[in-house]
Amino acid sequence: MGEEISRFMDGEVDGAEADVVYRQLKHSEGRATWVCYHVIGDALRGSARHLPGFSERFAQRMALEPTVLAPKPRANAGLPFAWAAAATLAAVVVVGWVAVTLFDTQPTALATAREAGSVRATVAKAQPVAPDYLIAHQEYSPTTPIQGVGPYLRPASAGGVDAGK
Repeated sequence: MGEEISRFMDGEVDGAEADVVYRQLKHSEGRATWVCYHVIGDALRGSARHLPGFSERFAQRMALEPTVLAPKPRANAGLPFAWAAAATLAAVVVVGWVAVTLFDTQPTALATAREAGSVRATVAKAQPVAPDYLIAHQEYSPTTPIQGVGPYLRPASAGGVDAGK
């Protein structure tokens, strides 16, 4: 019933539907809905005038409404916290296990403090590189663009190595 009256108030009802709404407005429920919708519209527009006895009628209708009680909290409210704590602990264990397995620590690679004096550093000998190889691959050298020696690199490196032969 209320939907037809609301559509009628908005001007969205025509012909046969309007006759149905007129019949509904002849009954007290229809008139009460009509007045209620107009009060709502006035309140939304900010032009509401309180009808005489409005507070009393509202209080009576509110007293007839059923009381809705909030549900009691569940007894297992700590269970989600326990799952969160277990998931956090599992994540820490997995990350720790992966971190430990990534580091390859061989016992022979580590020197103790007593052995440190007997460990000697080895010096690697410089291997001679053929000048043809250097000339062919000079464009891949990381020093060429940094130092800006592009056209002068070839004669200097080829001459220096060839002179030693």
